Amino acid sequence: MVDATETQETPETRPRTNDAPVLEVEGLKKHFPIKKGIISRTVGHVYAVDGVSFSINQGETLGLVGESGCGKSTVGRTVLRLLEPTAGRIKLEGQDITDLSKDKMRPIRRQMQIIFQDPYSSLNPRMPAGKIVGEALEIHGIARGKEKDERVAEIFDRVGLRSSQMDSFPHEFSGGQRQRIGIARALALNPKVIIGDEPVSALDVSIQAQVINLLMDLQDEYRLSYLFIAHDLAVVEHISHRIAVMYLGRIVEYTDKKTLFTNPLHPYTEALLSAVPIPNPAVRREKRVLEGDVPSPITPPPGCHFHTRCPYAEERCRIEEPELKEIRLGHVVACHLR
Repeated sequence: MVDATETQETPETRPRTNDAPVLEVEGLKKHFPIKKGIISRTVGHVYAVDGVSFSINQGETLGLVGESGCGKSTVGRTVLRLLEPTAGRIKLEGQDITDLSKDKMRPIRRQMQIIFQDPYSSLNPRMPAGKIVGEALEIHGIARGKEKDERVAEIFDRVGLRSSQMDSFPHEFSGGQRQRIGIARALALNPKVIIGDEPVSALDVSIQAQVINLLMDLQDEYRLSYLFIAHDLAVVEHISHRIAVMYLGRIVEYTDKKTLFTNPLHPYTEALLSAVPIPNPAVRREKRVLEGDVPSPITPPPGCHFHTRCPYAEERCRIEEPELKEIRLGHVVACHLR
């Protein structure tokens, strides 16, 4: 959990530089085939992402939350085309990049970077930190030699590392410092969109706050757009402008941060928020305990995927898939009861 007292700045006080969407995702699906037998016959699919749509404006952070296994990380990797989408469209600054070849995607990748969850396994242990950050500059022909080293030193200084540490190897850094290297690597190509795949979940609480505040400062300075994937609602509340809630491969609610936390409309969102501890013993919050387990993404239930655990489910919920519709201005929810 982030200690919000460490900074007075919040997403509401940070101005967004532009309202034009930088990233648009429409009906994104990613189904993994299940193969068996000698001839690897397809016997089914894992419906990891099953029709996800959202947009992110310049200088904005969209938080993507949900239980483990709901498809959050798969969304991030598919948007980056690290995984090929099964269906849907991905647009970067209006350009459709869904079906671009590897060669045509190469310059696009400069505009879209990722910060991985694990700061230990995401860095090559045989490469010094400076080379890890500067490698992309060489690959994309941006800088080499002394010029590259100077640029890497500037980036190190910007993310809170010393240029003298460029020759150190990952094992010589702490967990928080390793994640700063990961942030520096993502920042090196001056991207427009950065996807954070639970970038602080492996860090200590005090270090989480430092890294989150660093990301917010970098966003202001470089006009970055973030897709921030997390399961910790306190972290998402601190950094996000808008939040999308995922359940079993689908977005079930999508609105600005303040509205989501004060007036959630989907039963699943209500249950998630009821589990967030309130740092005030005088305030009581009704607990909404969900019964049963999350259904398998191999055989998701018909109709509303959440109806097997929803305390308000009706017969219609078991048969008809709810449409993601706008209930109020900027507040969309997929629920028959709304």
